[in-house]
Amino acid sequence: MASKQLFLGDEALAQGALDAGLSGVYAYPGTPSTEITEYIQGHPLTAERGIHCAWSANEKTAVEEALGMSFCGKRSMVCMKHVGMNVAADAFVNSAMTGANGGMIVVAADDPSMHSSQNEQDSRFYGKFALVPVFEPSSQQEAYDMAADAFALSERYRIPVLMRLTTRMAHSRAAVETGVRREPNPLVYPENPRQWVLMPGNSRARYKVLVEDYRKFEQEAVASRYNSYTDGADRSMGIIACGIAYNYLMENYPDGCPHPVLKLSQYPVPGDLVRRMAAECRSILVIEEGQPLVEELIRGVLATPVEIRGRMTGELPRTGELTPDSVREALGLPPHAAHAASEVTVPRPPALCQGCGHRDMYTALTDVVREYDNAKVFSDIGCYTLGWLAPFHAIDTVLDMGASITMAKGAADAGQHPAVAVIGDSTFTHSGMTGLLDAVNAGSPITVIISDNLTTGMTGGQDSAGTGRLEQICAGLGVEPDHIRVVVPLPKNHEEMRRIIREEIEYRGVSVIIPRRECIQTAKRHNAKK
Repeated sequence: MASKQLFLGDEALAQGALDAGLSGVYAYPGTPSTEITEYIQGHPLTAERGIHCAWSANEKTAVEEALGMSFCGKRSMVCMKHVGMNVAADAFVNSAMTGANGGMIVVAADDPSMHSSQNEQDSRFYGKFALVPVFEPSSQQEAYDMAADAFALSERYRIPVLMRLTTRMAHSRAAVETGVRREPNPLVYPENPRQWVLMPGNSRARYKVLVEDYRKFEQEAVASRYNSYTDGADRSMGIIACGIAYNYLMENYPDGCPHPVLKLSQYPVPGDLVRRMAAECRSILVIEEGQPLVEELIRGVLATPVEIRGRMTGELPRTGELTPDSVREALGLPPHAAHAASEVTVPRPPALCQGCGHRDMYTALTDVVREYDNAKVFSDIGCYTLGWLAPFHAIDTVLDMGASITMAKGAADAGQHPAVAVIGDSTFTHSGMTGLLDAVNAGSPITVIISDNLTTGMTGGQDSAGTGRLEQICAGLGVEPDHIRVVVPLPKNHEEMRRIIREEIEYRGVSVIIPRRECIQTAKRHNAKK
């Protein structure tokens, strides 16, 4: 039944997928994508229809699981933050070669300005790289509507579809008109099973089809209701506004833009519409959130000489999020009157929660490493990354999910001792296990601390894939049982923790220490329920 509801962009997309006949969502939590899966997990329709909604071990496994559901004809969705696309890239790019059977949407939530991320990458490049269609909603209503249209396009061309959100779209609210709810697909298997076996002979044939289909995807973009060309009287400048940037443009022209505007929310870039703008306008301003993908691309599309401006030429900032004000400046409009900053609001850097077990782990670890002339601590992605800040200053490196163990191993290969790795329980099962296997096979003299708070703490307390099994996993990977040590990180156990860390650093092989205590935030919630 149709209704109007107030949704985050994440929630609008989730509701759209449910109403479009979703059979399974696969995801690894990561801001700003987490709320999509959480919304589906909490929706009554999920239990009623038996929709799969458990967290996956990492983004690559999520894509492969969703592709397996698609193979069986069901509609599936994968959700991750932008850096998760790097983890999923092998499966994602090859999924364009196998194609889809049931509709499949891969959601990448980008984080320009790096609110909670280590880079500003733009996931639209993955769509161009893999030769798949890309949707980029400009509003919460479009996020809802696009779910059904993306599934339909996916099934029409038998291809996965990439859905790109950004932080402001994912985490801002607006009223959304929902539509009619569709039943899930029945089980039905691929008409051409050969293309699902990526042997070179099969892949060569499939790739030719994919390249031909990509031309059709562009025609779909030209005709798409999400892309529009609006003429304007002032043709000194034409404007291409992508996704949420269209909102920033229109905020500056509440009575209508005087320039021709190409609103772009479905890719590939519709070359016919771009060429029309170039023929009619003396210059083109490209407003896009993220990297200058469209700005670079249209330089190759256009035969007509026309000035192209945007992030590359300095009219818009090269880094960080766009804002209505930065767009206003690029448009050559006078700035709004400045608002005085509040004198009572003081910025506060993030910090580990009071009572967090990571605090007690770092207190003991820093005490011990100070006993050595040149100890190095390689850390990982999680709330324990905050150990780099005061008062601990406990870690030397952070690269990506799972890199702590492998960097510690590489440092040990170079002769570094002590080489200590700090990794969380969820990150360990996400992408740390293979690094530990490398270390075991090499007999590396490293100490691995798996700081186990029994949850995926950084993203709000989702289930962790290895909860209750870390010792067995480490033993299965070949770590000597005598050097798998479990401690409870509390102040009263400080001396025991120092002793164990010191003993394992002195052991010239692979050792694992597991400080285990429930995240203080999930413990509060569990106690409140009791």
